[in-house]
Amino acid sequence: MKKIAGLLLSTASLSLLFSGIALAENDMDGSKDHPLFNRLPGTYICQYQDLEFDAHTFRDEKKREINVEGHRYFFRYCYNEGIKRMSPLQIIRNYENAVTKIGGVVLVSNWEETSYMKIVKNDKEIWLQVSNNVGEPILDIVEKEAMKQDIVANADAFSNDIKSTGHAAVYGLYFDTGKSVLKPESDAALGEIAKLMKGDAGLKVHVVGHTDNVGAMDSNMKLSQARADAVVKELTGKYGIAASRLEAYGVASLSPVASNKTEDGRGKNRRVELVEQ
Repeated sequence: MKKIAGLLLSTASLSLLFSGIALAENDMDGSKDHPLFNRLPGTYICQYQDLEFDAHTFRDEKKREINVEGHRYFFRYCYNEGIKRMSPLQIIRNYENAVTKIGGVVLVSNWEETSYMKIVKNDKEIWLQVSNNVGEPILDIVEKEAMKQDIVANADAFSNDIKSTGHAAVYGLYFDTGKSVLKPESDAALGEIAKLMKGDAGLKVHVVGHTDNVGAMDSNMKLSQARADAVVKELTGKYGIAASRLEAYGVASLSPVASNKTEDGRGKNRRVELVEQ
């Protein structure tokens, strides 16, 4: 991240360069500039949010809405008294030039109204929306990442759910968007599934992958199957569960547990379930 910031700060031709005042006296309490972007000359932070995990809706290169989750920042910059304001288009162009200078891309640009951009560096995606309020810069930035799962259901909870309903939802299994490779932070949940299986030698389960309804049904069906396969492969290879006790299936978005109209609902629908055979 420091390397990226250094690249941006060396772009001397851009108006995004440091204005000479590190933090104006009237910055909102607790606020600070994002490491990638210095403020425009003569502005201060008048509205600010720094959320460890949240979501924002951006647009991709095909102008489709895409919900991005991760570390989210919100900035609104106001002008100090007596400072001449830049035009909305000048604000947009400053950020677009800075982003493209370090290898980022402009996804959608609506002239002086709004611009959506993305930077990919060191396998990390940073999404940016720049808009303006009567010439005041407004930034929404999300550093894409999976949420740290603080609560992971345990083997006893899985067992109780299976006994009472015939199935148990497993959260805490992590994949990159559109991918089927389990991330290391999935180990806690996988360990609890293995504990469940080892504690009941007669238990056989279908490992069922579920997705939300974002994207095409065919691709989601393949993705949910691939993710279920990945869980079975990990349980058999790393945890020694017999393959004959596990069957992988993918059902995409065909069995939601919440509405796909909200991000919270879509998050609940993206899951793996253990269904008793």
